[in-house]
Amino acid sequence: MFEFDVSLAMVALLFAVALLAGWVDAIAGGGGLITVPALLLAGVPPAAALATNKLQGAAGTFAASLFFIRKGAVELRSLRWMIVFTFLGAASGTALVLQIDPEQLMVVIPILLLVMGCYVLFSPSIDDADKRQLLSVGVFAGVVCFLLGFYDGFLGPGTGSFITLSFVLLLGYGLSRATAQAKVLNFVSNIASLLYFGVFGEIYWMLGLVMVCGQLLGAALGAKMVMDQGAKLVKPVVVTVCFLMSANLLIKAYG
Repeated sequence: MFEFDVSLAMVALLFAVALLAGWVDAIAGGGGLITVPALLLAGVPPAAALATNKLQGAAGTFAASLFFIRKGAVELRSLRWMIVFTFLGAASGTALVLQIDPEQLMVVIPILLLVMGCYVLFSPSIDDADKRQLLSVGVFAGVVCFLLGFYDGFLGPGTGSFITLSFVLLLGYGLSRATAQAKVLNFVSNIASLLYFGVFGEIYWMLGLVMVCGQLLGAALGAKMVMDQGAKLVKPVVVTVCFLMSANLLIKAYG
């Protein structure tokens, strides 16, 4: 139940915001940059805003994942251990967030996003062609996926972009292929956090379900565009999202 009055115009705005966020998430990740401020603007308390954002974010990453799986861009069997460790990491991060102030780490995240955005922007090797693999799949799953899942449960900004770039740099995936795999793992981390928030009753379900509808539509559109246009679409969106998220976090930290 809502603890505040929300107008029909605000509901329509949140639907539109979620649609845009779903499109961004499907291509590059970082839709929370759009949806969390919108939820706060609607009057949702901060903890509930994060929880409700996980609900609609999970719906968007599910829609994108399903699209990529049906198109043959993702083989779930090859991701099984990555899925397991991402889930465990996200559950651990969500549990720890109540015990440690995550704001202490927020100074590091904008720097990482800036570096990542610059790398994608200026590296000529970031395209749809597969490159040399640097880590075994087992090490990537047990270490990298656990840490990325933990990060999403604990903090969250830029998780989809971090997962995508990890596939590119460490497993040698092409950008479009990496984006498809990242959606599945991002969905898993969202679900792990969502289950925790659901148990503790922090989700504003009615408002979240409105945003789920927008997310599903936006994610379907974004995923189709990734398959149709590949790196020429993904690369500029990733760069833009990284820079915007970094700027947003720096403004929040330093005013």
